[in-house]
Parts: sequence; C-alpha cells; structure tokens
Amino acid sequence: MSPSAAREAFQLRFGRACESLARAPGRVNIIGEHTDYHEGFVLPMAIQRATWVAVAPRTDGQARAWSEQLGDGVEWSVTSPITASLPGWGRYLAGAAELLRRRGARLGGFDLLVSGDVPSGAGLASSAALTLATVLALGDAAGEPLAAGDVVDICCTVEREHAGVPCGMMDPYASLHGQPGQALLLDCRTATHELVPCEPPGCRWIVVHSGVRHRLADGGYAERQRECRAALEYFRRREPQIRALRDVPLEALRRHASELDPLSAARCLHVAGENERVLAAVEALRSGDVEDLARLMRESHRSQRDDYEVSCRQVDALVELLEATPGVLA
Repeated sequence: MSPSAAREAFQLRFGRACESLARAPGRVNIIGEHTDYHEGFVLPMAIQRATWVAVAPRTDGQARAWSEQLGDGVEWSVTSPITASLPGWGRYLAGAAELLRRRGARLGGFDLLVSGDVPSGAGLASSAALTLATVLALGDAAGEPLAAGDVVDICCTVEREHAGVPCGMMDPYASLHGQPGQALLLDCRTATHELVPCEPPGCRWIVVHSGVRHRLADGGYAERQRECRAALEYFRRREPQIRALRDVPLEALRRHASELDPLSAARCLHVAGENERVLAAVEALRSGDVEDLARLMRESHRSQRDDYEVSCRQVDALVELLEATPGVLA
C-alpha cells in the first residue's frame, strides 16, 4: 500500500482527510531467537510488508478505529480505563494512546485507520508493526516529540501491559530502524545497533509460512522466561555482578549444568549458544561466507527445537523439507 492509498482509505471511511500518517514494516529474524529479553544479541531485518496508520484528531474524547485488513471497527473513550471488551487489535491502539497521554500528549480523541499487508500470526511481528505505526501517528497528531528510545519503550510497554506478552525490544526496534538490504546487529542491553549487509551475492531470503499461527501471548513464552530466571538466580548467587543470562558464558553453563534443573539448564544453553551464533553470523555475512551462515542457522533451529523447545512438528517438517531442496542453504 502507498501513502496515497492509505490517505484515500481514511477519507472514504471517515469523510475527512487524515492529518498524520505512519508506516512500520514487519520483520524477520535471521538468527538470535529468544535472546532479546535476556539482554543478548539479535540479527533481524525489516521486510517489504508493512502496516500503515492514518490519524485525524477529535475533540470529544472519543476514539474511532477501523482495520482495513479485518474489516472491523472499534470505539472507546480515551479517558476511560481500557477494558477486556476491546478486541485484541483495539487494545494495542488504546494502549498506545493511553501511554502517550501518560506522557502528557494532548489526545482529545481521534479517528484512526489501520491498513497494510503484514499478516497476523505469521511470526512477522505484526503486533509490533501495528503498535509502532500507531505510536508514531498518534504522537505526530498530538505534536508530541518522541525520541527513538521512547518509541521503542512505549511499544514494549503496550505489549506487556495490554497484550500480556513479556516481550523484548527486538520487534519494534527492528521495525523502527530497519533499512533495505541491511540487517541490524542489535545489542539489547545497550539498545544500540550496527547495520550489516545481508544480501550475499547469488542468494535471496525467502519467507515461508508453516501454516501454524504464532501467538506470543500463549503461555509458553512466559514459561521459558521463568525457567531461565531460575538458572540466572543460581549464577547471581555466585557472581552478584551478573544481571542477565547474556553475562553467563556458554562454557560456565556447561560446567554447572549438572547442578541446575535440567529444563533450566537446557533453556540457558540455548540462550548462551545463540548469542555466540549471532556474532558469528555477522562475521559470516560480512565476509560473504554463506556456508558458515547456513551452518549457524541450522544449529540455531536445532537448539530452538531441542533445548528451548519452541519449535513444533510442522516447522520441523518444513525445515527438513527445505533443507533437502536443491539450492536451499538453510
């Protein structure tokens, strides 16, 4: 969708012109799964598909929103508590508005239209794209200057408070800072990144949907955090300066694995190994060593499947099928 198409859709829905318009792309993660909320490293890249949010202010305290993708609308009062009666996508919008109002943004109501082509539940960070585009559009409509770090913080807080997802910063950060042809080596502790060329000669990235709907709010995501927290506390008792699993070397985890709960040990082995794989993958991309990059990606999937246990039989079968396909590296 183009900016003009988003503006036209808003005009048709609400009978007036939008005053603010924002775009946020979806993302894929090359490598670095379940490391962001342990202050580790990730290597995402933005994709072409994106979400657009168009906004025009109101003065009556009411918010009206319409989703072109869902063919659904919702209304609420911006001064009232957010209730469970709002659909999931509506809670993202209302949560973003509430957090901006907490910061002092002058939002006396608004009309808002969501459009775009990031599919929901496909693992492409559709909720982050929706939240980011909403924060940017509403912030602009309210005349609220927002630093990049503040934008990411607001998006993460919306996910945690209004979607029940104890997520890390990767998705909104990658959507905000992504550049064509570049991956982001994101340090989730310092919230800084380096751009990494991610188009090796003769290779293309292809996103393949397994058909399995991806929901971060399902219990497994929070459960993995609890399992890792138990191991983190074990290492903190020995070395108080440790503040996250990022600080525990893979070698130390292997040495102490027998003293940990087996599940916690396996989860943490994934995190430590994955952080090392991210940094190695960056070097492989920079040197053009696609064979080593492919090896690291295959190891990452095995670790997600066997140690972190966040894969499923459909994804495992898809990986096996693709890796047996001539021309597919990983």
